[in-house]
Amino acid sequence: MKVKNYTLITLLSLIAFVSCKEEVKEKETVLRPVKFAVVGDVNTQKIRTFSGVAKAGDEIELSFRGSGVITKVNVGKGQKVKKGDLIAKLDNVEASLAYEQSVSALKSAQSSMNTSKSNLNRVKSLYEKGSNSLSDYESAKNSYQTALDQYESAKRNKSIQATQLSYGVIRAPKAGLIADTDGGVGERVAAGHKFAILNAGKEIKIEVGLPETVVNKVVVGMKTKLQFSALEGKELTGTVTEVAPIIDADAATYKTSISVDTPLNAIKPGMASSVTFDFTDANATADKSLIIPLKAVGEDGKGRFVFIITTKNETTGTVNKRYVELGELTTDGFKVKKGLANGDKIATAGLQTLLNGQDVRLK
Repeated sequence: MKVKNYTLITLLSLIAFVSCKEEVKEKETVLRPVKFAVVGDVNTQKIRTFSGVAKAGDEIELSFRGSGVITKVNVGKGQKVKKGDLIAKLDNVEASLAYEQSVSALKSAQSSMNTSKSNLNRVKSLYEKGSNSLSDYESAKNSYQTALDQYESAKRNKSIQATQLSYGVIRAPKAGLIADTDGGVGERVAAGHKFAILNAGKEIKIEVGLPETVVNKVVVGMKTKLQFSALEGKELTGTVTEVAPIIDADAATYKTSISVDTPLNAIKPGMASSVTFDFTDANATADKSLIIPLKAVGEDGKGRFVFIITTKNETTGTVNKRYVELGELTTDGFKVKKGLANGDKIATAGLQTLLNGQDVRLK
C-alpha cells in the first residue's frame, strides 16, 4: 500500500513539474511584431496622420565656439533668462593668454608709432630749414609708415583675440526659458558643443518628419488637424509654415513645421501630437475603389496574396494568407477588385516569413 502511495505521489509530482514547465514556456513566447495598414478607398488613403512634437516657436541652440573646461554654469532647466544674461563660461586659459599678449603687443606698437611720429616731425622741421637731407626725411617717413602699419596690425590682432575670448562665454541672445542643458562645472567640452536650448517667444510650433512619398504634396499654407495626447478630446487646426528642402539623415524624413492656429497655454514644448494631412483633391471625382500599399502584396505560384490580420485586442492578432484579385497600380498602391473589404487590416512587411495562423504583435 505504501509503495502504491509513493508511486502515486511521484506521478502527481511529475505531472505538476511538466505542467509548470509548459506554463513557463508559454510565458516566454515572444510575439513577432508586424507593421500593418487598414484597407480603405482611394480618398481615405489620402488622409494621412503622422506623429509630431510641440516646440517653442523660436528654439535657439546655444553652443560654445571654443573648447575648454566649464568653470561656471549660471542656469538650470526651466529657468527664465533675460537678454544678455550669462549662461555658462569656459576657463579659456589659452585664449586669455593670447588676448593679454595682444594687448601688450598693441601697447608696444603704439609706443613705437608715437616715437616714429615724433622723429618724423623733428626731421621734417630740420629738412624744411635745410639742416637735414631729403634722404633723411624720406627715411623718417618710411620708419613712421612701418610703425603705423605694425600698430594697425596689432590693433586688429587684439580685436581678433577679444573675439576668441568671447567664444568661451555663452550669453542669452534673447529673453526666454532654458529648456535643456548638457554639461556641468569641471567638464571638458569641444568647440561647437551644444550646451543649452533656449525657448524664446510665446509661439508654439509642431515639428513633424514626413517621408519622401508625401513631402512633395505638402506646401506652405496647407491646413492640418492637430491632436495632443495631453489634451484629450481637443482637436485643433494648424498651418504649414516650413518644409525642409533636404532630408534629415538621422530620421530619413523631411522636417516640417506647423504653427497652431489657436494656441493654448496648455500646449507645452515637448508634448506629443498627431498631425493629420488631407491630400484629397477636392475637385476630383470621389473614387470608391479600395486600395492597398504595394509592399503589402506578395506573389507565389497560385497568384497574388496578402496577410489578413484578425485582431484579438488593440495590440495582438493572428495572420492568415488570402489570395486577392488586383487592378491597376496607382501612385498610392494597388486597386483591389476582389478579396478584401473596407476596414480590413493587412500586414505590410516581412510577408515571406509570416505563417498561416501565426500570432503577432501589431506595430
